[in-house]
Amino acid sequence: MSQRLIFPDAPTAADVLTFSARAARLGDGAVRLKATGGTLLASAAPLAPRTLLESTPTVLGMRAVRVDPELVCDLVVPAEGLTASDDPAALQLPDAAVTATWAGVSPPRAGWTDDGAIAAALLAERAQRGIAAVAEAVPKDAGDDAVHAVRAAIWGAADEPLAGLPLGVAFAAFALGFIAGEEQAVVRRNGPWTRVSLARGHVLTRGTVRSGLTAVRATGAS
Repeated sequence: MSQRLIFPDAPTAADVLTFSARAARLGDGAVRLKATGGTLLASAAPLAPRTLLESTPTVLGMRAVRVDPELVCDLVVPAEGLTASDDPAALQLPDAAVTATWAGVSPPRAGWTDDGAIAAALLAERAQRGIAAVAEAVPKDAGDDAVHAVRAAIWGAADEPLAGLPLGVAFAAFALGFIAGEEQAVVRRNGPWTRVSLARGHVLTRGTVRSGLTAVRATGAS
């Protein structure tokens, strides 16, 4: 592959590089880059099933930025393989793409309806609780499969304070750096999909979600 992504300015390129660096430490370490009409959607899956038989929900983190309007692409690459180039407004793509099961299903682009909001502070608090629970539950010298099982059980569980959303939604927002200040994350629904939108990015998950997010917006806590 060995090509470049060209952005309108250096800060936008740096933004995507930061997202990619965070995504490299999460899930399978892959990032999907989909560009059309001058917009690049960069997405990663902090939580996703490893096989079709696994019940772990898919939780995606997504950033949308401006890019070269002539660029049209849809590829999955190792996040750590996306690097800076000699042009500060461009990023170098890795030599080869990878595969990711989660990248085969795209969230809808339109048809979303509002379903309340969640305080960013609540997302941060639930993420930190989950991180502590994972650290406590993972056995000492645990293998990769054991660690994955613990993470899937904790992050995939429906969280009561988040009105039934997987706890992994909070983790994705926190780990990808989407949470800042006293913001209210807007929640929207489209069929089985739920999207939690903050100024710095979106978290999407697919599955059955209980109603009642307006109350979460009002209280900002459980």
